[in-house]
Amino acid sequence: MRIRVAVTVAVLAATAALAGCAGDSSDLPVLPDQPKVAATPPAPGGEQAAPPACDPRASLRPAGALPAPGDMPAGSYMATIQERGRLVLGTSQDTLLFSSRNPFSGRIEGFDVDMGRQIAQAIFGDPDKIQIKVIGYDKRVSSAADGSVDLVADTMTANCARWADVNFSSIYYEAGQKVLVSKNSTAKRIEDLGGKRICSAAGSTSFDNIGKVKAKPVLVAVARPAFGDCLVAFQRNEVEGISTDDTILAGMAAQDPYAKVIGEKFTDEPYAMAMNKSHPEFTRFVNAVLERNRADGTWKKTYEKWLGDFGPAPAPPGARYR
Repeated sequence: MRIRVAVTVAVLAATAALAGCAGDSSDLPVLPDQPKVAATPPAPGGEQAAPPACDPRASLRPAGALPAPGDMPAGSYMATIQERGRLVLGTSQDTLLFSSRNPFSGRIEGFDVDMGRQIAQAIFGDPDKIQIKVIGYDKRVSSAADGSVDLVADTMTANCARWADVNFSSIYYEAGQKVLVSKNSTAKRIEDLGGKRICSAAGSTSFDNIGKVKAKPVLVAVARPAFGDCLVAFQRNEVEGISTDDTILAGMAAQDPYAKVIGEKFTDEPYAMAMNKSHPEFTRFVNAVLERNRADGTWKKTYEKWLGDFGPAPAPPGARYR
């Protein structure tokens, strides 16, 4: 039997129902003050006009040099945050290495959390002037869109559908979907698991992607409420593997000495931070912070702090602008 118990696993399992980790495929609720964009009207002749081209990686260009911490421009959303005295960050608490609750200190920490702290540092000169709000993976878009958080950093893939509802920063991490299996598995890639039961979170894009893998016979996709539940199912031999973003799988493998991540990534998942569309100046500000951090080595140091055990830090993703 492949049954393992660890303190961290227990913590993650207990919190899995509260927050998820990968992209969601559910629709965004229509908010009273933010109606959905109307469909493109039919072109002359009755044919539907082609939608405008979208580059989900292209964000809003920074507007000049960063203001000094504590001296945000009057009337800007950064000034609103400064006056409030804290930045509100939406993230999860069960994505080890990116945003998880430390069982000893009780603090939520990780690569994504540090991305938020760097924005707080730029506004206040103090990275600790931050309030972390735990949100479910299916609430990331709506939390940014309705203003209940200032910023979402939560292993969140920027895509064109989400751009309709929120603004994204430039890309700060390149992820991709892989699969986790037992160390005694002979599989080298997900296609080698035909007929096996592969777990992913219900309603996630990761779950949808399993059905697109060309394996013979087809993979059996097993849905669980969150990825913490998938890890428990894997350890109980109820499934043969888990498939989601490689970042999330790396956290699971770090907890479980009997698991490994295999194969090349079979999707591209560019992570970006999400913000309300009503404050484009805030998106430009966040992008200016990311630009500075790429150039001065802060991004590299953050990678080495949280992900250095998996190899040398790659070059940070380059920014693209609209």
